[in-house]
Amino acid sequence: MQIPFLDLKTQYKTIKQEIDEAIANVIKETAFVGGEYVIRFEEEFANFCQAKYCVGVGNGTDALFIALRALGIGRGDEVITAANSFIATSEAITMTGARVVFVDCDPQTHNIDVKKIPSVVTPQTKAIIPVHLYGQPADMVTLQKIAKEYDLFLVEDAAQAHGAEINGQRIGCLGHVACFSFYPGKNLGAYGDAGAIVTNDEELAIRCRMIGNHGRVKKYDHDFEGMNSRLDGLQAAILSAKLRYLEDWTKKRRGVADSYKNLLQNSKVIIPVEAFGVRHVYHLYVVRVPHRDVIQAALKGKGIDTGIHYPIALPNLKAYEYLGYGPKDFPIATQYSKEILSLPIYPELSRSQIEYICKQLLDTVES
Repeated sequence: MQIPFLDLKTQYKTIKQEIDEAIANVIKETAFVGGEYVIRFEEEFANFCQAKYCVGVGNGTDALFIALRALGIGRGDEVITAANSFIATSEAITMTGARVVFVDCDPQTHNIDVKKIPSVVTPQTKAIIPVHLYGQPADMVTLQKIAKEYDLFLVEDAAQAHGAEINGQRIGCLGHVACFSFYPGKNLGAYGDAGAIVTNDEELAIRCRMIGNHGRVKKYDHDFEGMNSRLDGLQAAILSAKLRYLEDWTKKRRGVADSYKNLLQNSKVIIPVEAFGVRHVYHLYVVRVPHRDVIQAALKGKGIDTGIHYPIALPNLKAYEYLGYGPKDFPIATQYSKEILSLPIYPELSRSQIEYICKQLLDTVES
């Protein structure tokens, strides 16, 4: 049996007519930059996130950078974020000129360990960027309290958490601003790069839109220098077509996760823990195993593609040597980077495929 880590071809086949019509309509109307398809998706996605405003941008990294810049983050400032994430999170911080400050991850959820945040807050700290890693929301209740106590901005990195919830409230309006990626492999993915900024703050939304559109609202009337980062019409139309299916896809993802849990529990495979009151959307299903690289190679030999998210904790990357951190400063993130293994998970994954994956994984781990 051959099982890909992600199967976007099968997803496309299930909604081919709607996707093809959406693309054809944009081409027919030459609505490539801005226009009705972008406006429509921004409204739809804001409603989906239970928020007031959505600003489409070029990608998830730009969303983070623009949001931070709109909040006035810059040189001399510090921004706290998780040690376990993709580099885009920390990269956006340094792009503003601010200094990134890492915090180790929670042993249970892999998200930022909120208990360790107060110890790294300084007079220069201006914001916290929690990452809703793998589709599970960070502890936003505690983070809101910390942000209020220290007068900090709270910027959600929601690139992996479309539709995730805490106590019934959608991710996207639990901080000052939330940033999403629509990279093709995301739970809601475009057919290229795309991103969005979501907020309930009208002034912040306007400023984000201006920054992403060369510092202007009207053509040739620039209030300041911005950048070119806009959601294009083709991607917006595709995302609108796919957004109608996102809730159903999420339920199926959670069903796959339940199947994994039932088949892998009480074994040497350490399975994900879903926090109380949280709706995990399982962008990734990440387990921990001994001898991870050996097991990954063995599964590859059995036709099962897996991933590692992420093989090097951010503070341990060469890119951040200048910060002077060592692996011992982030023991959990460093340890987990050697153990984590992402199993295939997508709505179209069949029961027989799940059983095959689990059997091969268990046979390999237990041997």
